[in-house]
Amino acid sequence: MNSSKLFLATSIVCLLASCSSKQSSLQSKNQKTYAEISIKEGGKWNGKKYEGGTFKNVENLKVPESHTDHSFYIRYEGPGWESNKVGYRLYLDWRNAIDIYGKKTDTLVLSQVGQDGFDSYHNMSDWGADILKVAKGMGVGSIGRILNNEMHHFKEVDSTFAKVSNEKHNSEVKVDYFGWKTNNQKNNLQSWLTIFPDERYTKHTIQSSELMDGICTGIVKLNNLPVIEKSSENKKWAYIATYGVQTLFDDQLGMAVFYEVSTAEKPFEGPHDHLIQFKPTKNKITFYFLGAWEKEPNGIKSREAFIHYLDENLKKLNDGNSLN
Repeated sequence: MNSSKLFLATSIVCLLASCSSKQSSLQSKNQKTYAEISIKEGGKWNGKKYEGGTFKNVENLKVPESHTDHSFYIRYEGPGWESNKVGYRLYLDWRNAIDIYGKKTDTLVLSQVGQDGFDSYHNMSDWGADILKVAKGMGVGSIGRILNNEMHHFKEVDSTFAKVSNEKHNSEVKVDYFGWKTNNQKNNLQSWLTIFPDERYTKHTIQSSELMDGICTGIVKLNNLPVIEKSSENKKWAYIATYGVQTLFDDQLGMAVFYEVSTAEKPFEGPHDHLIQFKPTKNKITFYFLGAWEKEPNGIKSREAFIHYLDENLKKLNDGNSLN
């Protein structure tokens, strides 16, 4: 090949690479959902703490036996998922609660969270912050088992596996809990958490390997706020919700869980949460949960506006549509 042809070929390759790079960047900018899990590598375990190392994103994770709360092994303590509206994270340890990241931007931010200090996300930043105080509760939309008015989290599990995926129209976290032991009974539980562009809610689907009574989800009780309850016109769907000053920064937050009435035993008050208990089944159960923070771009800023937003989504479910 002579020099002129070589130059032309090289120019074409460079141009294609440049276009590909620009297109990749454009796709990234247009992306509206994201899920990730990030773990430390290059350090070592010292008892229940992981010392040294740097964070690296992975698609799959088997949770080490040494891992517990505040082990400094998983960035922000578990998988995270977000839309352009809101972010969430799951404590991938015995607590198994779901926390809320309030976002002051409509761009994706999770890849930055917790990089400049393990718990820096508790401080308000340009993008937002961790806004929910979970304490002994479930956060919003997580899973537990209640027996004799005591909430059983995931203190005894043989093994836990997590997987994240990012598709064009959604992002998902899948968690498999093998040998979850409560009340001297063992159960394998699968959990799929899916978030969609331009939406606040997460679709949560669970499936149990055994018929277990007491499996529930809920919303953490904060500041004595009253629970809001409503059923759809056809009585097939319902929601529980709270709204008011209930963030770590003393501003307005709405939380809600939409559930299919036929799958539920009852909504009731637990020791730390407003709860929905599901009927024992080996079939999949699907519900939706969400957080709506007043400081998000064009956020919901009143109880009345929040209830209107919930009722709009309840009508979709009433009309036979899914929220995705």
